[in-house]
Amino acid sequence: MSDLTGEIIDGRYQLIRQVATGGMASIYEGFDTRLDRKVAVKIMHPHLAQDEQFVERFIREAKAAASLSHPNIVAVQDQGWNQSGTPAVFIVMELVEGHTLREYLNEQGKLSIRDGVKFLLPVLSALAAAHKIGIIHRDIKPENILISREGRIKIADFGLAKGPLLGSTMTAESSVILGSVSYLSPEQVQRGIADARSDVYSVGITAFEMFSGDKPYGGDIPIQIAYKHVNERVPRLSSLLSDVPTELDELIYRATSSDPDERPRDASEFHRILSQVNHQLNPKENQLSLELDIPIQPMRPVKEKRSFRKKMRELTTPIDREATQAVSRKPVEESVQIEKSKIAESTAQIAKRKKVSKRVRRNRYIALVMAVIVGISGWYVLVGPGSRVVVPSTVGADTNEIAAALSPLGLQYVVVEERYSEMIESGRVIESSPTGGEKIDQGGTVKIVLSKGPERYAIPMLVGLTPTAAKNLIAKSPLKLAPIIEVFNSEVPKGFVISSKPATGTKVKRGSLVTITVSKGKEQVSYASYVGKNGEQALTELTEAGFNVTSTYAFSEVRLAGEVILQNPAGGAAIDKGSAVAIVISKGSEFSYIPNLFSIEQSKAVKALQDLGLRVTVKIMGRKAVKKVTNMSPKVGSKVKRGSTVTITVG
Repeated sequence: MSDLTGEIIDGRYQLIRQVATGGMASIYEGFDTRLDRKVAVKIMHPHLAQDEQFVERFIREAKAAASLSHPNIVAVQDQGWNQSGTPAVFIVMELVEGHTLREYLNEQGKLSIRDGVKFLLPVLSALAAAHKIGIIHRDIKPENILISREGRIKIADFGLAKGPLLGSTMTAESSVILGSVSYLSPEQVQRGIADARSDVYSVGITAFEMFSGDKPYGGDIPIQIAYKHVNERVPRLSSLLSDVPTELDELIYRATSSDPDERPRDASEFHRILSQVNHQLNPKENQLSLELDIPIQPMRPVKEKRSFRKKMRELTTPIDREATQAVSRKPVEESVQIEKSKIAESTAQIAKRKKVSKRVRRNRYIALVMAVIVGISGWYVLVGPGSRVVVPSTVGADTNEIAAALSPLGLQYVVVEERYSEMIESGRVIESSPTGGEKIDQGGTVKIVLSKGPERYAIPMLVGLTPTAAKNLIAKSPLKLAPIIEVFNSEVPKGFVISSKPATGTKVKRGSLVTITVSKGKEQVSYASYVGKNGEQALTELTEAGFNVTSTYAFSEVRLAGEVILQNPAGGAAIDKGSAVAIVISKGSEFSYIPNLFSIEQSKAVKALQDLGLRVTVKIMGRKAVKKVTNMSPKVGSKVKRGSTVTITVG
């Protein structure tokens, strides 16, 4: 996305500078020209604004945060579409000037027990407010926890939140793992579902990292980390730290349990227990404090640099300034004294000054001697041996400048050599013979060495060649081939050059190294069978493994609804990464049995049949206000296909 700094959004918000950018949107520091205050403006990337699902998710973030009023949640102030300039979908939020928890951890490594607990309490307080109205954040991590310069902790980025106030429409995010995998709960990884206990798990993992200085699980690829969250148990803090209190160790261990039922039921319960632990650890501390959230040491500010002029003003003393003024007055005083002395010169002094005849006679003799010397020198230069011409320096001059310098002296020049030079550009003089300042006979010729410029060789076209052909082509120039790099590539066939460094056409010095990257072909990855497993799990894991997955749905009499019926190609062997994979997911049985709905009210009977995938025709008999089923066709217990029509008689 292009930088929109300087733009005015919606005729109101002036974008001052871009402060962050992500896969979905960019965030700018802005200025609300209507209310004269700084704000943060989050603008969706233009290519995503064409997708209704992404726009819906973007607006859902605004609704999620706007529905909450809490001092520890970044407040949303406005949302809309820019109509007067560059098309943009935007959210306006309060500007939190400070740092993220991630930046704190990067600088300090880990937090003490006391500071860490004070960090967690406001986070849990904010989440408790969200959980109270049914909103689940689903993306708690250090990057989304902000610390203002005043010490206030705030939760940001409700882009993945869900809840009854936000709707439950499935979007493109349904087929992939949501959030950051290092903080995802096992149920989110396995089944793609999340509730308040999932946020509790994410806070527990964040707490583990805050106190220990590292995440509980690591891996080369996200799927490895997700696998560990599902199949391994987060270790106790006490296994890594010797000074962790037992109550806190037990609480974090409980919050990071793989079984959601073992965790605190929501952030409110987590906050209550942690407050009790904090009171036990610090019994003398005022638990009802109106101070800001974190009285911990802020990040180190950048030291200001004083200007040289400011330093000089500070170093200059009053005595120095007086001395300066005295020096500036001195020439004026001296000139006044000289003028006075001239006025005071007497007639006698003038006469005395004129009586210097001996000095005048001596000067005349000196002038005569000098005239003789000048005459002899002129003869030497014009007629005698001194008549040779001094060669002017021509280093750095081009051919036109050489001619302009030598022709008036009656000299000529000839180019005897052209040579590479790193200092002198092409077409200019490197050296001359005789050199500048030396003499040459009149009408002589000056020998010139011209520069061909820096010695450079262009990198030939190597892409698409075999390594042998590329090596032979490089050998034709005074260049060297570096060890070959081999990588997997899905577009370039195995054994052919993908790229070169430096790139084709780049001019380099003699003996420079050229590195070529050669394709190893498509990467083969393990490919398991998901037949009989959950369809959402299959979609998630196959997509994470790098496959292009498509899914369809069909009836099945042997597979439960949501299970994989068929997988093509069949699993069990390694295939090319990025290959197309098709899976068929069960919609359940194609047939349904007619239930007994006699004496059931008409509306409830119709809904029950429609929930079974059946169409309903109603025949009304009699004049009763509340009509109940008196007859059904087909009869109760009949096996029919979904979509069949069932006639009920009510009266």
